Amino acid sequence: MRPLKRTLRRRCDVALLFFVHVSMQNVITLSHPVIQTKLTELRDYTADHRKFRALLDEIAGLMVYEVTRDWPTRPQMVRTPLEATTGQVLARRVTLVPILRAGLGMADGVLKLLPDARLGHLGVYRDERTLEPVSYYHKLPPDIAETEVLLIDPMLATGGSGSAAIAFLKKAGVTNMKFVCLVAAPEGIAAVHRVHPEVPIYCAAIDRELNERKFIVPGLGDAGDRLFGT
Repeated sequence: MRPLKRTLRRRCDVALLFFVHVSMQNVITLSHPVIQTKLTELRDYTADHRKFRALLDEIAGLMVYEVTRDWPTRPQMVRTPLEATTGQVLARRVTLVPILRAGLGMADGVLKLLPDARLGHLGVYRDERTLEPVSYYHKLPPDIAETEVLLIDPMLATGGSGSAAIAFLKKAGVTNMKFVCLVAAPEGIAAVHRVHPEVPIYCAAIDRELNERKFIVPGLGDAGDRLFGT
């Protein structure tokens, strides 16, 4: 029986590794040196909430360039000081949806680049006892289904909150959605793509793993606590 158990365990491990590998196919890691430099500063445990907040804001803004690279545009006439010409503008409106509360720390950085974006909110937290996501608040623009949606949260750990938020947005009719985070764990990526494989995940780093408390390691600690000084 023992050899059989070892064989089954190895097969399960291989299946898990294969699934994680497949999931990574829809994950974009932004390795820009400026983003990586600021992420390193953000990880530093000596950074107080003021510095943490500023760095999170800056990194979110820098990530927008790559996240929005494939968004469709439409032609629009514009008159320069010399003559009329045709330029390009975004074809669809934009909705930014932070997962409360830590996601709020990335919102301002994104809005600086996309000032016309509307702002929805989803309140989801992880029960520390059951480790399951709990939804407690939601407020979205009524026409969100007709927009490009960026779902933002600094950390993708177990994937429970992210998966729940994506499912809620799908129920609201959203079909054009991207998940944007700073740091992701392989387990979280696999969990999200197990149920939402079509949703691309953008991150600045994929860390090693989750520890026994389901925190990302090496990670950067509790993003919400560090952001708000709680």
